Amino acid sequence: MPIDSRLPEFRNLSPRQRLDQLAALLQLPELQHLAEPGALPLEVANGMIENVLGTFELPYALASNFVVNGRELLVPMVVEEPSIVAAASYMAKLARAGGGFRTSSSAPLMRAQVQLVGLGDPFNARLALLRHKEEILELANRKDQLLNSLGGGCRDLEVHCFADSPRGPMLVAHLIVDVRDAMGANTVNTMAEAVAPLMERISGGQARLRILSNLADLRLARAQVRIAPQQLQSRDYSGEAVIEGILDAYCFAAVDPYRAATHNKGIMNGIDPLIVATGNDWRAVEAGAHAYACRSGHYGSLTTWEKDAEGHLVGSIEMPMPVGLVGGATRTHPLAQLSLRILAVQSAQELAEIAVAVGLAQNLGALRALACEGIQRGHMALHARNIALVAGARGEEVDWLARCLVEAGDVRADRAVELLRERRGA
Repeated sequence: MPIDSRLPEFRNLSPRQRLDQLAALLQLPELQHLAEPGALPLEVANGMIENVLGTFELPYALASNFVVNGRELLVPMVVEEPSIVAAASYMAKLARAGGGFRTSSSAPLMRAQVQLVGLGDPFNARLALLRHKEEILELANRKDQLLNSLGGGCRDLEVHCFADSPRGPMLVAHLIVDVRDAMGANTVNTMAEAVAPLMERISGGQARLRILSNLADLRLARAQVRIAPQQLQSRDYSGEAVIEGILDAYCFAAVDPYRAATHNKGIMNGIDPLIVATGNDWRAVEAGAHAYACRSGHYGSLTTWEKDAEGHLVGSIEMPMPVGLVGGATRTHPLAQLSLRILAVQSAQELAEIAVAVGLAQNLGALRALACEGIQRGHMALHARNIALVAGARGEEVDWLARCLVEAGDVRADRAVELLRERRGA
């Protein structure tokens, strides 16, 4: 059912009012579970990992205003850092005038690696493995008939030769597996274990590691956005000046790895909260992202920013996005299931595309702030609420104290304690 993702005045509502509004808008009464403490039952948590003592909660929020491929979206985000949700929502609002975000993705292909050592003739062994490719693929596909029935399965074999590694000649065989709507780690690991003995017999070597690669460079998601100068203008800066500043900031990240690390962290500020909210493996996504950022031998920006012939700012992102809708915490965590229902995604590829669109929006927000007033002004205004809570403010005191700190331009914990003490007459 189509929705309007703009949610006017949503930030001014109480959490209870927001839940009521969203439950009606999305027709998801289970949203009310967010108002209950302990949304993850302890018995479920105890089955997910070892040595469980309890659960650890983080804020669960929605980013608004997103339009992706013409579809209105509310984006669940689980994160503790102020300004992330606000920045993503505001950049999505600016992007609406140009049609929002356009996305695409490649097939959900993952790599399973089988390491073979003890080889005297690695180049000959490589060709022997390739000669038996169909036999290897057939054996791998026997391990997951359900995946085959869904249109997935082991599709190809690559064999990489490292003739002079510090431990001697080494072959690394890659099984290329279409994992459909799964993240795919368990599937590809099982296939690698299954074919390792056959590869030993064919190559004459010994199999060592048999595991997936988190550099999912065949499983890419892409997003684009185009924004007119007038959408970026502010009280102090013209839209054209903001675009020039954004382009300079992007070029800094493109050439300098010290800047690129922070630039890409800002992108992941948008992606990780969605990955966590949907129960996916944010560590795998992070690992793949940063490895992909240095695939050319130089660590650089995951995004590109340009100016088109009409003077519009054009941004794009392409990066690995190994996410799933089935398996792991996406199936066991109640709030992960709720997040997927809010998004109403039909495939893992669609979820991947939304994730990179949010990352692109987050990157734009950071670059725009850096090109204008600097990153701290907006960030500290939102951080003031955290400072107020740390100082002991409760209820209406939180907004009052945050406002006082921001208006004074002095967002410090000791000043917050002093103001709160004065208000309470202590």
